[in-house]
Parts: sequence; structure tokens; C-alpha cells
Amino acid sequence: MAHILVTGGAGFIGGHLCRRLLDIGHSVTAIDNFDPFYPRAIKEGGIRDLLTRSEFALIEADINDLEALSRDLHGAKIEAVVHLAAKAGVRPSIEDPVSYQKANIQGTLSVLELARRLEVKTFLFGSSSSVYGNNMKVPFSEGDPVEHPISPYAATKRAGELLAHTYHHLFGMTVHCLRFFTVYGPRQRPDLAIHKFARLLLDNQQIPMFGDGGSSRDYTFVSDIVDGVSRSLKRAMLAATPEYQILNLGGNGTTRLSDLIVMLGQGLGVTPVINRLPREPGDVDHTWADVSRAHSLLGYKPEIQMEDGIRMFCDWLVDYHE
Repeated sequence: MAHILVTGGAGFIGGHLCRRLLDIGHSVTAIDNFDPFYPRAIKEGGIRDLLTRSEFALIEADINDLEALSRDLHGAKIEAVVHLAAKAGVRPSIEDPVSYQKANIQGTLSVLELARRLEVKTFLFGSSSSVYGNNMKVPFSEGDPVEHPISPYAATKRAGELLAHTYHHLFGMTVHCLRFFTVYGPRQRPDLAIHKFARLLLDNQQIPMFGDGGSSRDYTFVSDIVDGVSRSLKRAMLAATPEYQILNLGGNGTTRLSDLIVMLGQGLGVTPVINRLPREPGDVDHTWADVSRAHSLLGYKPEIQMEDGIRMFCDWLVDYHE
């Protein structure tokens, strides 16, 4: 099996992915800088069991420290890079766009250059459904125009896709850009809506609902995302000639914000009290993934229905709080 480098390997998706890669026989080196965007203890708890496995290594470093990473990984014989490290979140990117540029654009370029120096020929980039902006055509498909991002975060993710294409073209890398659609599940980041709302419900506090509740998202359970990434990695590593693909990984359905709040209340046995607020700038109205390309090329088929996923998340959250 292969030696895989995962950036952001202690994060929500990264931790789940590292575990899956180890379970199917790969060795994994994870890079994470434990950014204080949310508590370090959450990340440490998510990968604590991995640290005991001989085929797993963790490097605590900033992806922009290219020279240090080049020294640390010299001779490591890494066969593929899965680049998940990023500053996430639409609203925080509006407040601090410069740090998002540094982490997500400069950081992506740094990791691409690291891969080139290490002579890695397989590169997966964790992109985002936010690149579609307020596209009026739904579901979103990979051929849709993405020239009008409406947040700095979305713009950085589109820039990452373009940088990855440049390295594919210049250096013969096989590159897959994977557009994730609103990932949720156990060990989810606390700033994301599902986790944030659930904690407020457990604390008997009001739920802030921006807008009329009619916005909708294609929520994707983390195990389905990890399955898609694993399938993408397998295809990319077996590619006979270098290829560049953009692939949606979503749940292939939508849930209204108001319905999500009801589901969370049911899962936790709490009646939500809603605080209605004006819409926030940068938020898109709807997301919905057309996953037909991922199904055709990867055999990707999301399996976890929203009701089941919310129940599993709520069960985990209650145990976590206890």
C-alpha cells in the first residue's frame, strides 16, 4: 500500500480520512498546525487513537513553512498528497480576508510546491461548494460557471483549484479537486451550524436563524465524504496518464434550514426556540450537488440519509458533552 500525506490531518474531515486510510492499509503522515480557530483539545481528541499506530505520524507545522516541511519530509517516499488544510468559514473570511488568503491560497501553493519537490504525482485538493456562489441553476454541476464567488473563502477555494491545474499542466501531476458540500457528523467543528445549533439546544438557548429559514443546503455525512475521497485517491493513483478532474462530493439532496432545526430538536429531545435575524452577507441561498460525475468516475454513492446522520451526530454530541 501507499504512503499518503494528509494536510489538515487532525481536523474534522482530516481525522476521519486518516483513520480510513490506515484501516485500508496505507501509511499516513498528517500535517496540522492546530490553528486556534477552535479548541486544540477537539482535534487532539479526534486523533488520539491514531497516535498509537506505528503506520501513522503527525507533524505539527504550518503549511506555509515550506523549507521546514521539505527538510522534515526529505526521503519520505510519499506517493500522494491529500490537501485539506485551510481556514474555513464564509463569515469569518469576510471579517479577516487577509489571513484566509495566506492560509488558503499561499498555503495551497506551498503544498503544491512541496509535492513537486518530493516528486509526488498524485494530488487531491479539498475544495468547496461555495465556489458556485448564488448559482441559480440547481443542482450544481462541475461544468457550471464559477467566476462569481460571493465570499473571500469561496474565492480562495476557486484560486486553489486554478493553482492545482497549473501544477497539473506544468509538472504532470494527476489532480482531483473535490468540492465538498456542507460536511457534518461526529467530531464536527463547533463553529458549523449543526454543531453550533445542537450545543445551543442542549444549553436551552435560542437558535439564531438568519433569514426566513428557507435557505437550503446539501448536507453530506462525513463517512460519505471520506468514501468519496478514498475512491478519488484510488483512481488518481492508478491513472495511466496525468488527469485533472473537478468532482462534486455531496449528499445529492437538500434540507431547508428550518427543517434542519426541527430535526436537531427531535434528535436531542428539545423544542427549539428561534431568534430570527437578518440574512448575513456572503451566505448563499441554496446548495445542491449533482454527483453524477463522481458516481460515473469513482462509483461514489452517498449512503447516509439526513435523518439518520443527524441522529448519529446527536448521539455523539450527547456522549461528548457527558
